[in-house]
Amino acid sequence: MMHLLEKDGCLYQQDVVDYLVKNDQENHLKENADGNQALSIKVINKFRVDSGNDVVWVKPDKYWRFRVHEDEDGREARG
Repeated sequence: MMHLLEKDGCLYQQDVVDYLVKNDQENHLKENADGNQALSIKVINKFRVDSGNDVVWVKPDKYWRFRVHEDEDGREARG
């Protein structure tokens, strides 16, 4: 995931889910409360470790990007 983020500058959760489905890696997914496939907690936690404090989650659009100076503390960003 870090490789794709470094290459593209952002990483959409749905792109990772689609990749895992296409490559028969659905064991890394879970069903969320809305009945959609999402990344497992194990995958999310590993990505948090790999990305450290340099990456933030943009919740409304469901993607990760590198932290910029204007971001507030924490793992979530406004956009």
